[in-house]
Amino acid sequence: MPYRIHQVDWGSQDNPIRQIRERVFVFELNIPKNVEFDERDTSALHFVAYDEHGEPVATARLCQDGLLGRIAVLPEHRNRGIYTEILKFVLSNAANCGFESICINCVLDEVERFKKNGFSPCGCVFMEAGIPRQRLECPVSRCDSSPFTMVH
Repeated sequence: MPYRIHQVDWGSQDNPIRQIRERVFVFELNIPKNVEFDERDTSALHFVAYDEHGEPVATARLCQDGLLGRIAVLPEHRNRGIYTEILKFVLSNAANCGFESICINCVLDEVERFKKNGFSPCGCVFMEAGIPRQRLECPVSRCDSSPFTMVH
């Protein structure tokens, strides 16, 4: 299924972004709402994927410091295709905006998988929403979409 992906403005498109992220992160993964929605939302680049009916089904966020996260896909649309499409779109936009690298806050269980795909640890392990994480970084030009699924 082809998806249409757009970069959107938080101020005018926060409602569909909030609905998807609440369903995925707050209700499914039990991330506290005050952690899920933070001050970075207003200055970040946001991306929304729409299905063939024009319904929003996935989101991603790229912060000004290159932190990529809040990759959320509604359950009925979770497949390798949508993750690949949205990541390629975000990475293309990141390159066009002059980002040299991106980083993610990876759950510890997934660090090795991302390291095998070009990411390098940076900084110490930390806790976010009660989950131990490691920040990983990768040059935009070498970033591969294959290890990605949901990334908070």
